[in-house]
Amino acid sequence: MMPACRNAERGATLVMSLILLVLITLIVTTAFTLSTTNLKAVANMQARDEAIAAANKAIEQVFSSTFTAAPTAEAINVDIDNDSTTDYVVNIATPTCIRATLDTPPTVSSVSLGTALSSVSTWNTVWDVEAEVEDNRSGARTIVNAGIRVTMSQVQKDAVCP
Repeated sequence: MMPACRNAERGATLVMSLILLVLITLIVTTAFTLSTTNLKAVANMQARDEAIAAANKAIEQVFSSTFTAAPTAEAINVDIDNDSTTDYVVNIATPTCIRATLDTPPTVSSVSLGTALSSVSTWNTVWDVEAEVEDNRSGARTIVNAGIRVTMSQVQKDAVCP
């Protein structure tokens, strides 16, 4: 009778081993899937951050130019990693003058500025610039808006602000 129990126990050990092997395989595949998903999420966040940095760099380039003289849309090539190749093309929409308010005259002081500096009326204008970046690798699209205040003369304001 003893030999019959040993045969039954050997079969149970085999079944338990197979069940444990299947469980371990499922755990390993789940861990691999989760790590791959996390890697993709990190790569997408890095691409998004690079696109935002490219848009901000292009906006700063526009702001440092004389964009208010003749506002036009333009495409700016941006090299994020400084390897002399274009990483992103940033499409800048035509800068828009949102608001223009008459600058308040300065308070009277004892210093005379002369007629050329003191009699000219100036305007505080607020401009909106929109930059759109599309990442060719991931297909993600990012839009960044920025504003700037520019002081302009009456003639400059009349030429570009409604």
